[in-house]
Amino acid sequence: MEPKDKFYKKSPSDVIWWVDNPEKVGEWLFSFDKKKIFNMFSDYPQGLSEEQKAIFDRENPFWADFFKNR
Repeated sequence: MEPKDKFYKKSPSDVIWWVDNPEKVGEWLFSFDKKKIFNMFSDYPQGLSEEQKAIFDRENPFWADFFKNR
C-alpha cells in the first residue's frame, strides 16, 4: 500500500474496501482486509477465492455481469 492510498466502502454494510489513489488513474483496486490489494481487471475472477468472488459478485452485480464470460 502506498501512502496516498485511501480505503473506502461504497456502502457501510459492504465487506469490500475500494482503494482510491489519485496518482493511479484508471486502476480499479479493492481489498477485503486492507492488506492484500486486488486489481479488478487483472485479478478478477481467477485471483480471488470462491468466497471472495461470491462477496465481490454480491456487492458488485454490475461488474459480475460485465465479467460473466471470464
